[in-house]
Amino acid sequence: MTRYVLTLEDSAAFEPWREMARAALQRAIPPEAIDWRIRGGETDLFGQITDDGDGLEALTALPVVKTVTLRASCIALLRDLLCHSDPGRFALAYRIAWRVQGNPHLLEVVTDADITRARIMVRQNREDCHKMASFLRFREEPLQQGEEQDGRRRRFLAWFEPQHHILERIAPFFSRRFTDMDWVILTPRGSIRWDGKGLVCSPEPCKRPELDDGFGELWDTYYASTFNPARVRTKAMRREMPGRYWKNLPETRLIPQLVAGAEARVRTMAEQELRPAPAFHERLRAREQLPAELMPDVAENLEDLAARVRTCTACPLHCSATQAVVGEGPADARIMVVGEQPGDQEDLAGRPFVGPAGQLLHEALGEAGVDRGALYLTNAVKHFRFRLQGRRRIHQNPEAGHVAACRPWLEQEIALIRPKLIVSLGATPLRALDGPGMAMSDVRGTSWTVGRGENAVWRLALAHPSWLLRLGEGAQGDSERQRFVEGLARLRDFTDQSGS
Repeated sequence: MTRYVLTLEDSAAFEPWREMARAALQRAIPPEAIDWRIRGGETDLFGQITDDGDGLEALTALPVVKTVTLRASCIALLRDLLCHSDPGRFALAYRIAWRVQGNPHLLEVVTDADITRARIMVRQNREDCHKMASFLRFREEPLQQGEEQDGRRRRFLAWFEPQHHILERIAPFFSRRFTDMDWVILTPRGSIRWDGKGLVCSPEPCKRPELDDGFGELWDTYYASTFNPARVRTKAMRREMPGRYWKNLPETRLIPQLVAGAEARVRTMAEQELRPAPAFHERLRAREQLPAELMPDVAENLEDLAARVRTCTACPLHCSATQAVVGEGPADARIMVVGEQPGDQEDLAGRPFVGPAGQLLHEALGEAGVDRGALYLTNAVKHFRFRLQGRRRIHQNPEAGHVAACRPWLEQEIALIRPKLIVSLGATPLRALDGPGMAMSDVRGTSWTVGRGENAVWRLALAHPSWLLRLGEGAQGDSERQRFVEGLARLRDFTDQSGS
């Protein structure tokens, strides 16, 4: 078999490889017939072949035998893959491009060795970009002799040592974030320059410059003052900030002594007397409370409560909504189901859970063997919050202030119904019932009790049906819908006791 030697620069971008790969694919050259080499190396990329073989000129002299096309998803993967520093990346990329010609769905085969290796390399590139965005430090360049500050943009210099060829990929991030100053980032793999007008990336290796803008001592003071000794996790610190980055970060020389003294500082903090909260803390707490004149009177029954809710003006949502939507269900229901807020159809009808999400809930309750008529259905927020898009009203999540304004109504509903189980559907009713410290991701599908003895109330957190609708059909949507039905099936334990 004739072998072809294709040579690229170590820092080669996607396009040079793409031209060579296209020429080889068009001539049906299999991967095993190509030795991808880095310019300046004495052997092939794997150190196994010492003869030269035929080069690019011999390959392009062959006739074109087929047309080559690659999907956009494949091109995106190969483009990311070739940012890696692994010398075998060129051969791997060509092998994937070759195999995709006969198997268009190759990228979806998660167990394939080539695809697995490629995705690992892509993930490592992304991690390298994240580290560069997190650990790069700019220092301001001082004025040169004869320069004046007026009319000159500030200039900054930075040094970083990336593991992979990510400069072109990460450059737009820095230009967006630091667009108001001129800067240069130097690395052993090239440089990036920004002058306020355009980005210039160069593959020429750079030497580490002397960087000292006089702010090192100030930065050390700031870092030491914000260091929290009670949250020292050395393993986590090293995992997030590996040792190879330490030499280029000014604060790392302080870390050993700060960690060594952490235990003593924690003891000192614990021994200090409690101090009153800052003044602004009380002001923030006051915002969460309704003014006295807006606090609703306690209703005597559900009909009285419904009449009061329909005239509520405690938050701005009443200005745009059609009407307030009150709860619905038996006054002695053992189970209360709390959703987020009315939707478009609920706002027009004045009844909870009559729209698409309500229909899904009704179907799921049927599958779970639970009678919807035995439940009291309500929402944490009583008015519909939306934004206009043409003639359509698009749902918007309620804010904390809207939830706080409606909390007295929800508390009165609970006091009048006195349910044995309260089911929260989604994150908003969970926060309304249990406060902002409760995360939906931590408790979804679980149950717990609030209170003791006869006053104990069971709580159950489930996903909101509207989220299931957004998932649509498919493996995840079907799985989550089944999980939702299984959660609702637990309501039977309470409805079966209705006669006791």
